[in-house]
Amino acid sequence: MIITERQGIVVYMHTLKQVRQLRKYGHVMYVSKKLKYALLYCDRTDVDGVMTKLGNLHFVLRLDPSFRPDVRVEFEKSKDLAKEYDYQLEAKDGEEEESLVTVTPL
Repeated sequence: MIITERQGIVVYMHTLKQVRQLRKYGHVMYVSKKLKYALLYCDRTDVDGVMTKLGNLHFVLRLDPSFRPDVRVEFEKSKDLAKEYDYQLEAKDGEEEESLVTVTPL
């Protein structure tokens, strides 16, 4: 079984009457009636051609490609600077409390 890479395209339209026509260009995953857009998936190699074809249609307002395939999802283990800063503050607070607790006799 060959798995092809796919990419989403958000198609904003004037009206939703023409949603059925989008099936020619890819797989329609979601249609928002309130915001008048459809989420269309197609092969990643064909995205540029499909976007030019969709851009020529009269009912299409705007096209936005999905950037999800380009986003890196592997995260490196890095130091969390915020946690280190919190630990430093806690250590300073602990030292100050000790100095405040010492009472000199009268």
